[in-house]
Amino acid sequence: MSLAIIEVNGLATLQDAGRIGWRKFGVPVSGPMDWFAFRAANRLAGNDPGAAAVEIGLGGITLRALRDCVIAVAGSGYSLSIYIWDFPLWSSYYVRGGWTIRLDKLDAGMWAYLAVAGGVQTPPTLGSASTYLRGPFGGLDGRRLQAGDVLKAGAPPRPLTDLAARSLPTPAQPAYADNPTLDVILGPQDEYFTEESIAAFLSHEYTLSPASDRMGYRLEGPALTHRRKAELLSEGMAMGAIQVPAGGQPIIMMADCPTTGGYPKIGAVISADLPLLAQCVPGKSKIRFQRTTAGKAQKKYREMMKKLERIVEE
Repeated sequence: MSLAIIEVNGLATLQDAGRIGWRKFGVPVSGPMDWFAFRAANRLAGNDPGAAAVEIGLGGITLRALRDCVIAVAGSGYSLSIYIWDFPLWSSYYVRGGWTIRLDKLDAGMWAYLAVAGGVQTPPTLGSASTYLRGPFGGLDGRRLQAGDVLKAGAPPRPLTDLAARSLPTPAQPAYADNPTLDVILGPQDEYFTEESIAAFLSHEYTLSPASDRMGYRLEGPALTHRRKAELLSEGMAMGAIQVPAGGQPIIMMADCPTTGGYPKIGAVISADLPLLAQCVPGKSKIRFQRTTAGKAQKKYREMMKKLERIVEE
């Protein structure tokens, strides 16, 4: 089974669960911006939750099924049409060979994930199919997907008729919002900031900058003042870490973030809230932060993972 790409006017790449085990060599993890929607699309299609799928952002994509298949789409900010019908996201669908699949961008939200039963098959680079555009490696020759590309799928794990018409109920989906309040754990260098700066960080609103990308989401708002020097010896970085350079404007590390960084980190967005952050719209979304604990963050993450088990077979 395979899908042919007819048109792309957004940022479309192949992503799997990420390139694990290579950060010590300076290689970013990459993988999906919205880990929950990515895993949900794969689960709906009957795949391993880390199987390679299409990530689309900033615009639309049109594909044609070359053979009968089952697809699933999850995310925020897109409408889905298959052949002559419109369908909601967060469900799986039987697609006849020759039919077109179209994802069109809406005003809200940022990223959608299209999984095909059997998973997209492409030779791994350093053990992963994730595309790292700055590399460039992974995915299809380390580049964006483009018209004329053909995505080959593996063998479905079950008959196609068993995998179609499955959905994740709305209560199990993330509560995406244009202006979310995100839980953060302060540190590891919160002592590098004045008490006034920490109070401002937790009480004021920040706008997501148009300069944001898959490497980092830049924020615009009250400048944070360093109590000590604004640079450190470089140390390890992870998605969700909030660096504050000398200018005082926070930068939240995202999927393609560097493996090390030398600016103090005031805190980190918890894993369970990273999907909410990922779907914020640059130049539009307003973000607030509230303090939480590691224990509460772990509980929230476990609850999200349980929601992935709530697939309904119609």
